[in-house]
Amino acid sequence: MIFYLLFIFGINNPVVHAEVANVSAENLVPVSDYHQYSDEGPCTALTALIHFFLLATFTWNTLYGINVFLIFKTNTISGTPQWFPKVSLAVGWGLPAIIVGISLGSTYRVEDPLGYRQEEFCWLAFLDPKQNFDMRKPMFWGFLLPLVIMLISNMAILLHFAQNICKTNPNLNRSHQSPLKKKILSSFSLAVMLGLSWVTGYMLLITHEPTLHLILSIVFCVCNTTQGIQIFILFTLRSVIKSNPGILKAMNAPKIAIHRKGFFLWKVKTEESNEIYRPTDPDSAEMSSLS
Repeated sequence: MIFYLLFIFGINNPVVHAEVANVSAENLVPVSDYHQYSDEGPCTALTALIHFFLLATFTWNTLYGINVFLIFKTNTISGTPQWFPKVSLAVGWGLPAIIVGISLGSTYRVEDPLGYRQEEFCWLAFLDPKQNFDMRKPMFWGFLLPLVIMLISNMAILLHFAQNICKTNPNLNRSHQSPLKKKILSSFSLAVMLGLSWVTGYMLLITHEPTLHLILSIVFCVCNTTQGIQIFILFTLRSVIKSNPGILKAMNAPKIAIHRKGFFLWKVKTEESNEIYRPTDPDSAEMSSLS
């Protein structure tokens, strides 16, 4: 929530130099990126906060996946070790802080803040003066690289999870086995929680075909902006409805009774080539013949 609020209200730099105003609508490197300006305003602080909370989100997603892995490893619902919550707190908030600190310390200078962030937007720098993606910029090693490591580990955890729930336990009879629909829904729920929809962002970086790039952009925006809603529906709303089945009954629309008669017609050929249709309605005892 904090990340989205910072992104919505703080992504635009409140202090923009005059040379940038005329080119802000174009997808070009701002003129100010070729010059050095002393840092002004809160843009660097906002960039660091957005950087931190976005990394923290994925770090906690990964820790959730590790928790699921430990539960399956011990085959008990209380399989999480006692030390795991404390380690999670340290890693969940400490690892993003370390990465942000290293990024700031190695690239940021008061007299040249654009080594860490962009000019028009309060986000990490990633382009060189020739508009090429630069791996030496903090966008790559301070965000994309840690994120891809987390996503790869999350995908491995999801595959391990799917493999375990799809195994058939010979000690269970058919009535106690989970249906395929429930297994697929469980795997999808875990994939949503692990944030694997962000893989489409990496596909965008390597896609140059315009149509495919547009499709991936739409998928990326829709999946990631609704991730919170998906988590709410899959983990909260489903649990509430499952524990209170009366909610669904109360939400059902009232049924209107309509008198209906069902007929099943079949053609019977006679010697006179007459077609006889027989109604199967139990209330009707008559038979009509059509020539």
